[in-house]
Amino acid sequence: MELIFGIIGGLLILVLLVVVHELGHAIVAKRNGVVVEEFGIGFPPRAWSKKLKNGLLFSLNWLPLGGFVKLQGEHDAADKKGDYGAATFWQKTRILLAGVFINWLVAAVLLSILAVTGLPKILPNQFVVSSDVSMVQQPVQITALTKDYPAEKAGLKVGDKIVRFDGQAVPSAQALIDQTKVSKGKTVEVIYDRGGSEYTAEVFLRSDTSVPLFGAGLGQAQLTHSTWSAPIVGIVTTGQFTWATLQGLGNLVGNLVTGLILQLSPDQATRTQAGASLKTVSDGVAGPVGILGTIFPQAEKAGPTQLVFLTAIISLTLAVMNVLPIPALDGGRWFVMALFRVIKRPLTKDREEKIQTAGFLALMSLVILVTVADVSKLF
Repeated sequence: MELIFGIIGGLLILVLLVVVHELGHAIVAKRNGVVVEEFGIGFPPRAWSKKLKNGLLFSLNWLPLGGFVKLQGEHDAADKKGDYGAATFWQKTRILLAGVFINWLVAAVLLSILAVTGLPKILPNQFVVSSDVSMVQQPVQITALTKDYPAEKAGLKVGDKIVRFDGQAVPSAQALIDQTKVSKGKTVEVIYDRGGSEYTAEVFLRSDTSVPLFGAGLGQAQLTHSTWSAPIVGIVTTGQFTWATLQGLGNLVGNLVTGLILQLSPDQATRTQAGASLKTVSDGVAGPVGILGTIFPQAEKAGPTQLVFLTAIISLTLAVMNVLPIPALDGGRWFVMALFRVIKRPLTKDREEKIQTAGFLALMSLVILVTVADVSKLF
């Protein structure tokens, strides 16, 4: 049941982030004289629609996978009054990048709020205003469980916070690990917090130190609290995460290219190295199934702070991905439009459709591959 609620909550958040992205396109398009024909939540087939007084068709659709905005004359070559194609280059630039800006702004606002309530410290050089910050160490928390190991057998769950272990306070994850070694082969009392209430579990630890004695992944968040500097912290931290996201994408692409090239080698050791590079790519990528089936449920168990933080990071990731020069994405559409202006060739409707369709098919192929990898991880 928790998994189902996690998936539903994650789906609602993902749809909301895509909808505000599309809303950014719609608002800026209308402000620049482009007619917005339809604004849809979800994807067709259509479930319900209503024509608004301003002529906009608002629709709710059966596939809850995001949303869309339909502009009049969406092709670059369209030239009627109110067409997207009839707008100037800079007007089109603003329209295309409006969704990216909105997603980036959402991330900055959420991180600014967390800067007040408690912002997880993830980056080693994460920005704070030294004169306006306090650090709070969160309790050690279970982040993963190994099947049929002591922690799971005792009824502990992901998200539980360890208060005391064998009568000892638990100041850090390492302290708990050290204590399991001291108490190996014994039954110990574990006091833990779940949903604000304390419970007790009797855990029989394994005695073989070559395997995990407790069988749980442990995490401990450090939160930073700010007051007047919260908006500054939110904006600068969003910039830091933007750069970190770009670096992560660069590393993934590098590992993918390296792995594919090394796979061609006749040397077995080289092919083994290639497999390691490709596994790094697989482990570092999550698609819709991975996000909804694993990441969101775990974030919900960890509490509202982690859920809001995850929402901010996903919104930021949407912004970064959409600004990349990949056909079918906002950045790709802008790149193609700009390229044809630089080479002084007309971007006809037929040519634009072929380019964007090829990009869309490539993206869908990637989504399918990542989804297959996500499903295999779940099982």
